[in-house]
Amino acid sequence: MKISKADFVKSAVRPDQYPLPIFPEIAFVGRSNVGKSSLINALTNRKNLAKTSNTPGRTQLINFFLINESVSFVDLPGYGFAKVPLSVKKDWGRMIEIYLKERPSLVLVVMILDIRRDPSPDDLSLIDWLSLYRIPCLFILTKADKFSNNQCLARRKSIEKALGRAAQSHTILFSAKTRKGVDDVLMFIDRHLAAVTNACD
Repeated sequence: MKISKADFVKSAVRPDQYPLPIFPEIAFVGRSNVGKSSLINALTNRKNLAKTSNTPGRTQLINFFLINESVSFVDLPGYGFAKVPLSVKKDWGRMIEIYLKERPSLVLVVMILDIRRDPSPDDLSLIDWLSLYRIPCLFILTKADKFSNNQCLARRKSIEKALGRAAQSHTILFSAKTRKGVDDVLMFIDRHLAAVTNACD
């Protein structure tokens, strides 16, 4: 998959604000400050398509992007930031759950994890929830440039063990700094979209 066109469509908090579900959608989820926006920018080869911030918990909306006028990337709010008020956390949780559970055009969830840290209880709960609803998931281990190749492989093995059966779908090492893994992620998305299209024919 080669991305030649990428445009911001709109932000939303409720289903009635979402764009019409015309195109297949790929949702990006993960803890606050794990690198979701940086991943989207790297995949689309744009510096500021998705707004990045050094302040965890900054993304509080669901952001929709149209890719190649044929598929949508959806940046979901990060979760698990301790300094966010409990009431806000609950709103974010409901926002994420409603989108993931009810969006008919959702075909894949890309779950971003920091390779330096073991999966959190929030991560594992979300994975269990995705498994319950049989939503396909791709796992991205970000910040791979922080380790050597051997260390990355060891960390991936450890994280995959913690994830259990869910990690059998696919796990890709990624670095926004070196662009490691960009081609692998795009190839996976391309194959998945093709498989979804063939299944619907």
